[in-house]
Amino acid sequence: MPSSPTTLAAVAAGCTLLAYGASRLTKKPTTSTDLALTDLDDEIFSEEDCISADDVVAIFDKLFLTMQNVVVQLSQQVQQIQMSGQMIPEAQLRQLLKAEFERALVACQAQVFEENDVDADCLEEATWEFMEEEEKYPKVKRAVERFQKLYESISGEEVVGWTPNKGKTPTAGAKKELSAEELIKAATLYFETLTEKMVEIAKEYKAAGKDLKDPKVSQQYQMEASSDANDVAEEKLKSEMDIVMSDFRAAVDKHSRVPAVGQTLGMLQIKQQQELMAAGVPMM
Repeated sequence: MPSSPTTLAAVAAGCTLLAYGASRLTKKPTTSTDLALTDLDDEIFSEEDCISADDVVAIFDKLFLTMQNVVVQLSQQVQQIQMSGQMIPEAQLRQLLKAEFERALVACQAQVFEENDVDADCLEEATWEFMEEEEKYPKVKRAVERFQKLYESISGEEVVGWTPNKGKTPTAGAKKELSAEELIKAATLYFETLTEKMVEIAKEYKAAGKDLKDPKVSQQYQMEASSDANDVAEEKLKSEMDIVMSDFRAAVDKHSRVPAVGQTLGMLQIKQQQELMAAGVPMM
């Protein structure tokens, strides 16, 4: 299914961190071997030596923005392949996208970790510790789950809410299979709600005197829209049609080659782009 960059950005991340959460650890440990045992016993790390909740948020925000651009590029490549008349089975396409995403993520996270002067293992443990206290650290939860949603949108795997101690958040009820007609109705509801919320956020930015053409403001908008607009659209889909995102994605994979479905999705994406451009949202 051809997917617009804006749609992928809004619908979109998976956490590749698999270490178990324990205590807050420090940033990159020193390589010096000259510390005496008494020094180790008495050493007290300063607050700035520790990986803070703000550090975790900043790192996941950077990963999200970088990998969101990767998703856009992958989407454009898929569109070019499909426009050339080449058809790739959905399962194979999903596997290829996931592999490319993860390959890019390996390179991306190494650079981000270096820029933020953190050790990967320490970041993993600090992240899971904060996630175990999500009510105390809501910004960490938001940043991590936003990234998980991006990965989920590419891989098709249900990873949002996953932590080592509690696993992923269970999906209530049995899987719901949608017909092509039900998918068209659901897609219309989802994307119209998504676009409406994204436009609303853009208007709020303008009212606050923020220029969406400013790269930093645009990045902030992308992250907020990716979380807030997506949440509102998911809730609408659930409340009005009793459909969860995993079932929605499965239906898109199943029916995307049905002419009526493909045409509807394409029209919704074009309409979304037009409304966002009219609202002053720069295209990625």
